[in-house]
Amino acid sequence: MHGPASLGWLLVALCAATGAYCVLRMRSGVEEQRRAAGDEAVMGFGMAAMAVPAAVFTPPSWTWAGYAALFGAVGLRALWTARTGAHHLHHAVGALAMVYVAVAMTVSAGPGAGHAHGGSGLPPVTGVFLLYFTGYVLLSGPRLVPLPGMVGAAATAPVPWGDRPELARACRLSMGIAMVAMLLPM
Repeated sequence: MHGPASLGWLLVALCAATGAYCVLRMRSGVEEQRRAAGDEAVMGFGMAAMAVPAAVFTPPSWTWAGYAALFGAVGLRALWTARTGAHHLHHAVGALAMVYVAVAMTVSAGPGAGHAHGGSGLPPVTGVFLLYFTGYVLLSGPRLVPLPGMVGAAATAPVPWGDRPELARACRLSMGIAMVAMLLPM
């Protein structure tokens, strides 16, 4: 990833922690939640691997094609499962954005080794993804704040870690923030 190494390491930590929690969420008793958690774990760990600062480790050029294939498969699976719920469309957009980042890194690591978009200014695809994820973050963030009447009601029945909707939303929000941070340097 281009940019300061400290930002890269923060993204690695955030995405790896999110992926690890999503692995714990895969223990849920609800099949749909397990499936979503699995998709999010792959995204979290994949984003963590892609965010490792280039100054520390420069992967071989073929690695980016592998990332593109992985996230392409995740995106196709998310599109297939989107028939049952709209949330999977968000997974598909996230996977498509990661394919875009991987392809851009392939181009920037190629013989020209210049900017991935080849010109000045913001590439249109990057702009669209930035708008989507910025909007997602801005709309999702306030949903984490508990409503005044809901605080006491939530404490009456213990909910297993894998089934806590507020933690799942926090994971999705953190990955949305990480996606914005990964798209900005492009």
